[in-house]
Amino acid sequence: MQPSTGYASLVRVSKSPLVVRNGRIRSLLLGRSWSSVKVRDRTKTKIVGATPLVSGDSEAAGRAIREMFTSIAPRYDLLNHVLSFRVDWLWWRRAARCFRPILTAPASHALDLCCGTGDMTFALLRQATGSGVQILGVDFSHAMLARAQQKSAGTSLAWIEADALNLPFPDSQFELVTAAFGFRNLADYDASLCEILRVLKPEGECGILDFGQPHGVVGGVYRLYFRRVLPVIGTILSGVRGPYAYLPASVERFPPPAEMIECMRQCGFREASWTPYTFGIAGLYRGKK
Repeated sequence: MQPSTGYASLVRVSKSPLVVRNGRIRSLLLGRSWSSVKVRDRTKTKIVGATPLVSGDSEAAGRAIREMFTSIAPRYDLLNHVLSFRVDWLWWRRAARCFRPILTAPASHALDLCCGTGDMTFALLRQATGSGVQILGVDFSHAMLARAQQKSAGTSLAWIEADALNLPFPDSQFELVTAAFGFRNLADYDASLCEILRVLKPEGECGILDFGQPHGVVGGVYRLYFRRVLPVIGTILSGVRGPYAYLPASVERFPPPAEMIECMRQCGFREASWTPYTFGIAGLYRGKK
């Protein structure tokens, strides 16, 4: 796969007029300017999302989460690998391989939401052997995307700074939308699922990889590590306490598989399912439009 031409690798999207880097940006998918794309305004919520230690509405929660992840961006990759004992790499690869039929099809389009520094996006790229496959990573943290851009030099990947609850794409544009360990941090799960469904093409697939809560002996050891050990190590390595105190709480608040699957069905996904990884420490949610 060759690097994209005529398309900047890092773009900032906001509610105000589009700020464009590296000249005029043309849509990778439609050949029209990003600024001509209408962004839906979703104000109704049915399912509560992430709630960090702030008071206020979903916008305040979103700002707090963005600030947390921006604060750890410089050492984010190292922290992920150390704290997960490198098992995270196996999870990304396993999830990406599930969507190999899409990624090997000619001219397919994939969108990786809440991409952070791009590890899941790169896992998708490694499976993308089809000609003309285009993969975009979206995150609302500029610092994370700057790191992703550095890592992706010489590849066809493109990065867009945008809100996963208000995506700057027209309806029915992607064969695949993924989110790895980021969906849990969104302020409104229902709105995000609806937004994913909106940008998927008919028969398109969604894959959400995120943490779970295993049971039994494994669950007890996992919770001890997650609640007591991980926050301490994360704080020492990053120099920032907030994100690693928030992480265990965010996992405990995330809907269990049965509830999450029902949320997906209510939003319109077909064949919604969950596959546990590593005794249920993580798992992949899948659904079709």
